[in-house]
Amino acid sequence: MTDPMPRSRQIRSWLTCCLSVGLSYLLLPLASAQPEDGAIPPPLPSPPAAQPNLPSPQLMQGTQLTLNGRNYAVGWGQWQGSNGQVVTGISDVGLMSRFGLNLANSNNPSQQPVDWFSDQQIPLSARLGARGIYRYLEINSLAQQFNWQIQAQGNLLQINTPAARITGLRLGRQAWGERLVIDLDRPTPWQISRLTNSRDAIAPRELALTLEATIDPKLAAGLKARPGGGMRTLGIDLAARQTVIKSTLAGHLRPEVSMLANPPRLIVDIRPQATQNRDILWASGLRWREQTVSIGARQYPVTWLEVNPRQPGLKLEPIWGQTLVGIQPLASIAQRWQAAAAINGGFFNRDQQLPLGAIRQNGAWISSPILNRGAIAWNEAGEFKVGRLMLQQTLLVGTQRVPLVSLDSGFVEKGIARYTPNWGATYTPRIKAETVITVVDDQVVGQQPASGNMAITIPRNGYLLALRDAVLPLAPGTTVQIELGTAPAAFERFPNILGAGPLLLEQGRIVLNAAAEQFGKGLDAQAAPRSGIGQRADGMILIVTTHNRMGGPGPTLPEWAQIMQRLGVVDGINLDGGSSTALYLGGRLIDRHSVTTTRVQNGIGIFLQPQQ
Repeated sequence: MTDPMPRSRQIRSWLTCCLSVGLSYLLLPLASAQPEDGAIPPPLPSPPAAQPNLPSPQLMQGTQLTLNGRNYAVGWGQWQGSNGQVVTGISDVGLMSRFGLNLANSNNPSQQPVDWFSDQQIPLSARLGARGIYRYLEINSLAQQFNWQIQAQGNLLQINTPAARITGLRLGRQAWGERLVIDLDRPTPWQISRLTNSRDAIAPRELALTLEATIDPKLAAGLKARPGGGMRTLGIDLAARQTVIKSTLAGHLRPEVSMLANPPRLIVDIRPQATQNRDILWASGLRWREQTVSIGARQYPVTWLEVNPRQPGLKLEPIWGQTLVGIQPLASIAQRWQAAAAINGGFFNRDQQLPLGAIRQNGAWISSPILNRGAIAWNEAGEFKVGRLMLQQTLLVGTQRVPLVSLDSGFVEKGIARYTPNWGATYTPRIKAETVITVVDDQVVGQQPASGNMAITIPRNGYLLALRDAVLPLAPGTTVQIELGTAPAAFERFPNILGAGPLLLEQGRIVLNAAAEQFGKGLDAQAAPRSGIGQRADGMILIVTTHNRMGGPGPTLPEWAQIMQRLGVVDGINLDGGSSTALYLGGRLIDRHSVTTTRVQNGIGIFLQPQQ
């Protein structure tokens, strides 16, 4: 995250938001091969009439799940099946993170094959929830096959699985790394979690593999780390019905977990490896993809969503917290807006938790752009535009036209700034001394000096004008109006706009120029996790993240522009990066573990309305 204020603050901000490690490849099971040239294969062709099933009528739904007595935040739903049976569904990403199911590639949003202790993929029916926030996978067949006990109570879904036991542990060295084989007496849920938030791309990191199974303490005591191995430390914690295998890995290594049947086994390979390939039509008009992209000799794990802006029932909008003042995890913001998917958005001042860029939603300006920086704009017809943007905001007082410098922005400059209820209930002066004018229903009702921590109420049916080194004599009762426009004017016809920068691509050409958008010197060369948004020539919108490459940090901005270009983006822009980088889908982050992410001020949400 970058603060575009003075250079000292910019440097402090970059130090604060040190590089984070992308963990999609830590949490997702077995990886598949990457084309040698790094080219991105096109998605699987979509069946023209594929639509997700709809849970109708829905009997119950909730967001909490208990697995063998332990509580987790997971979306679930129950509905009446065609045969009158009660059908239970759990969010697909919840099944991945808490049960260890691996989602296989799929081109039908109504069917999702999964891998789970079977010689063949298990087909599960997939359904969008009534509000399109979660995609549920029906688990009745799994519950019957593996003897799970299910009970719904209010917001809570309780699942108990049969007691399982670890019968063997084998750690061996391979040419590419180490392999840990865990023998089980029956299939059982498992999950990988991260215990520490290492910000160094190659620093050792602590991981935990948790199995819903017991183990003989003597067998557990025999598992030891091998000298010189990738698992620098290795130990086992025992709990009721649960075994936690903990390890400290060398920073350049990653775990890949796969499952085998007959007998059931977990295979944990510790090796240098990029993210797995993934291509899932998650819902009509929304495809989830993952791929390794090569830029020279460097390989970057890239996670992105392909969005069809012309898909009925699908829309994109900027999202933020309850007010513009404050920051929250992206998942919390997405859940507040009930978005199915989201990516972090524009820049903000992390210390003061204030927006620093354009936000326009459904035709209403929420926060003004700054420094003529890059912005993206789109409409429901699927039109998409990138370019540098300014908001022309004018106060009309009779025949007098008074320019205003900003709207609900954390960026401070001389002149007159406007603050509306979007900012919050009150406004506190941003510099040592200001004059504040209160306007209600287009009439001036008062003017007062303000300083320090003085909190001034923002009228719900009006706004405040904050004068900084400016004079504007307005008597109470004076009628005023606001006129808004954009420069360039072409942006005005787009109802949704979000500012970030710098621009990466226009009409297929890389146009990166951080200095022209008044970013700090040296920004281009800094390596960090990245977020971006762009449009392909076929009209599809891509929201994209990448994290640290194998054995090193994330891409520089020139490399990021090349990655976006490799994905087919013709018009694209960089979003806030570093520790802010996050991609959310169906209830949780899909590009990293939630423990490694920080809070953000705004984002872009994808909303799905299931089609009847």
